[in-house]
Amino acid sequence: MKSYIQNISYYLPEKILSNELLHEDFPEWDIEKISSKTGINERHICGDHEFTSDMATIVANKLFAEHNIDKNSIDFILLCTQSPDYFLPTTACILQDKLGLKTSVGALDFNLGCSGYVYGLSLAKGLIAGNLAKNILLITAETYSKYIHPRDKSNRTIFGDGSAATLVSADFGMFEIGDFIFGTDGKGAENLIVKNGASRNPIQNNADIADEYGNVRNDNNLYMNGTEIFNFTSEAVPVLTKAILQKTNLTLEEIDLFIFHQANKYMLNHLRKKIGIPVDKFYISMEHCGNTVSSTIPIALYDAMKTKRMENCKNIILSGFGVGYSWASCNLIRK
Repeated sequence: MKSYIQNISYYLPEKILSNELLHEDFPEWDIEKISSKTGINERHICGDHEFTSDMATIVANKLFAEHNIDKNSIDFILLCTQSPDYFLPTTACILQDKLGLKTSVGALDFNLGCSGYVYGLSLAKGLIAGNLAKNILLITAETYSKYIHPRDKSNRTIFGDGSAATLVSADFGMFEIGDFIFGTDGKGAENLIVKNGASRNPIQNNADIADEYGNVRNDNNLYMNGTEIFNFTSEAVPVLTKAILQKTNLTLEEIDLFIFHQANKYMLNHLRKKIGIPVDKFYISMEHCGNTVSSTIPIALYDAMKTKRMENCKNIILSGFGVGYSWASCNLIRK
């Protein structure tokens, strides 16, 4: 049984952290340099009392309203997040109640970062193929800002909060979901991590430390080893791209558009050049929201459609990669 992406919507919190505001906090951080290197002009930051289930509720209702979707047609919720409201219960269960969905829906959270959207599409496709669900509400939502130390200029520059909602259905839609390639290497787990807070390392009153670049954090905060993440990505993503092309029996020339996880502009352009993807087949859309983790790909997909960039595109490749290490790619066929 085939599965399709029917519709996409996304939500960004009202609070905006612009490059100008970052410069006020970190005067040594040049505004033009931030923009040119990262490709980010501003990021949206959730409020003190705004959490994952709140953003997920807003974006789901936005999806229903924007695309005239009957919420009673939803029979499964998949919520990708690494910032759940609670350890338990499952945030997807809270979401079912907040949205007023029928109690016969299935609902689960899955904990993945930058590869999460592609993994979510595979889970949704599997539910449809197994005749377990017909209309799946796939939501990605992250509040990474709550993990970042206020004096960590590097991570504050890159990450923004946001959520996206996708209706994946057995009924014919915009994109048919094709094949998948996955990858995992847990040896890189500590290179992008929040060490404290769960069972192994409960929250502690750790002393702040500053790294060689002046970023301040402690083990209660998000830590990212940028050099190691860049090296991993530089090695894994070209191999991933080659693998998904081989699995789909497509050549690079036959792909009309590549949408990668929107990590930062410098990394994306490095990958594009290394793989040999032409500029006109490579989509970047993060200047208005930053790196929203699992939501970057659906946000970029939505923006590409709204700006008419998807016109005449038949074959699309999506690739997510990052925290875990985890990576995944799939192809979409425009009908």
